[in-house]
Amino acid sequence: MGRKYFGTDGIRGRTNTGNMTATMAMKVGQAAGTYFLRGDHKHRVVIGKDTRLSGYMMESAMVAGFTSVGMDVVLLGPMPTPAVALLARSMRADLGVMISASHNPFEDNGIKLFGPDGFKLSDEDELAVELMLDQEQLLVPSRDIGRARRIDDARGRYIHGVKNSLATDMRLDGLKIVVDCANGAAYDVTPPALWELGAEVIAMGVEPNGLNINDGVGSTSPGALQERVVAEGADIGIALDGDADRLIVVDEKGRTVDGDQIMALIGRDWNRDGRLRGGGVVATVMSNLGLERFLEGEGLSLVRTAVGDRYVLEKMRSGGFNVGGEQSGHMILLDHATTGDGTVAALQVLAALVASGKRASEMLHLFDPVPQVLKNVRFAGNPLETDAVRKLIADAEAQLEGRGRLVIRKSGTEPVIRVMAEGDDEGEVNSVVDAICDAVVGA
Repeated sequence: MGRKYFGTDGIRGRTNTGNMTATMAMKVGQAAGTYFLRGDHKHRVVIGKDTRLSGYMMESAMVAGFTSVGMDVVLLGPMPTPAVALLARSMRADLGVMISASHNPFEDNGIKLFGPDGFKLSDEDELAVELMLDQEQLLVPSRDIGRARRIDDARGRYIHGVKNSLATDMRLDGLKIVVDCANGAAYDVTPPALWELGAEVIAMGVEPNGLNINDGVGSTSPGALQERVVAEGADIGIALDGDADRLIVVDEKGRTVDGDQIMALIGRDWNRDGRLRGGGVVATVMSNLGLERFLEGEGLSLVRTAVGDRYVLEKMRSGGFNVGGEQSGHMILLDHATTGDGTVAALQVLAALVASGKRASEMLHLFDPVPQVLKNVRFAGNPLETDAVRKLIADAEAQLEGRGRLVIRKSGTEPVIRVMAEGDDEGEVNSVVDAICDAVVGA
């Protein structure tokens, strides 16, 4: 059954339009609240948000929705997405909600739902909630309306949780770290956590005003961080996105380090320490062939999934893996978090830096990525079903076999086909992508 509201990561859109209105937020609160009213205990939901202006509106609407069906609400204020997952579980809540559009601009917002186990809702639960959104929910009698309260120590609880992902004797003394929090949810948690561990911290992207989240800062705009790391003579730079579930690193020379290199480092080190489970790492079809070859050299496998951290997590849980992620920087480390956590992943990188005694530029570039080209081409009709395009794709796959890969997929949000190829010969990769894009346009 096709989805009407939920995408691969909750409900998302431009605020005050379409599905991202206060009315919809209230309906989500009522539907999800009703669905999770299970058992005879007092039911509770925890709600966090990032720093975008519309968060106030969406938060208030969701409080109205949840309380109207009898569920108590605990408000966390601006907190990273993984903090909501952590606190939903530790507070024995029935549900967790994160109001965020992640790395999108401030005009957008979104709603992510977590179950009582701290994991994002299953497809089955998400679909059940979605079906309830178009139905009238039964409101409770006046005496049973839920209560709402704001807790003041959510920040401290999360900082304590992420620090516990390191060994108790691990300190970051002597490290000079520039931290870019994207003017987002981590602005008041990640810099203090690193400082408490002994690092010298230079914080940027920590002055949110409701409009500047992800604006020229953060993991999707690392240029400012690259300049700052070099200017400050820092050992390393850390960039998070708006809800802090994504991590990009910058070495002391100002070069960016993507999720593939981070997975290579953590996978290798955890394997050598006997901590890696599953015999490899889980990543999406977009991860570079260089990562796959590096892991093979370490006796490890790379298990690929469709694009989206929910698919990575599903494979990790079903296959017994504890390290997975995306090239874009979503890192899921199941020993320490139930969802992507940029701060937890950053601490693993920093711990490896301390243990190795090497500079970040030596430690974080473990393999040379093979040339990878990604192009988006608009389409009409069903070009991937035409004989000419299908033959061209089959010929390209045969041409690259053993020396590269071809990935073609439709976007889930716009009429675009994404054509990605990678291989040892950059010229060949470019010609393959161009030929397929031309064929799609002409189909």
